[in-house]
Amino acid sequence: MANNLFWHEGKITAEDREKLLGQKGVVIWLTGLSGSGKSTIARELEAVLYREGKLAYVLDGDNIRMGLNKDLGFSEKDRQENIRRIGEVAKLFVDAGIIVITAFISPFRADRDKVRSLLPEGKFIEVFVDCPLEVCEARDVKGLYQKAREGKIPEFTGITSPYEPPVKPEITLKTAEQSLEECVDIILTYLRKNLYL
Repeated sequence: MANNLFWHEGKITAEDREKLLGQKGVVIWLTGLSGSGKSTIARELEAVLYREGKLAYVLDGDNIRMGLNKDLGFSEKDRQENIRRIGEVAKLFVDAGIIVITAFISPFRADRDKVRSLLPEGKFIEVFVDCPLEVCEARDVKGLYQKAREGKIPEFTGITSPYEPPVKPEITLKTAEQSLEECVDIILTYLRKNLYL
């Protein structure tokens, strides 16, 4: 970082914005294999929160790679940079008092832990979208797993690149067993119990 950069504090704090919105800014970080249900859960959660008068926004892996991170590939280094950038964006959303829901495979624990470290205590909720590989493959509407098994997609998580599941996530969802509604309700219950809403 350049030595001539200085952080400028505003007159309005994160707490001021949270009070205005009637909610607490927080990152709900959905992590899991491709096809585990992250994006589906994220979009449904966003819709439910909207109906309840809460301001939430989804940062989705594919969408982010079409814009902010379109210059990144899928090497380990690029995946790390992808998550680093998302962490910084999510941090800004939290400061704005927004509930940010992220849907990223984010395969490496260290990268997720770095994002957690960017945020104040209690502002990062790790949600492990736990789904067996065979179920994810069976759901594969994009045909990515088949392409990976054919060698057409190198460094594909779960096939030729590792996925490191969370050790102590705040929430674990079993999407092969639980319905979409159940998964969303589990997250909402956590948010209410911990006074984010």
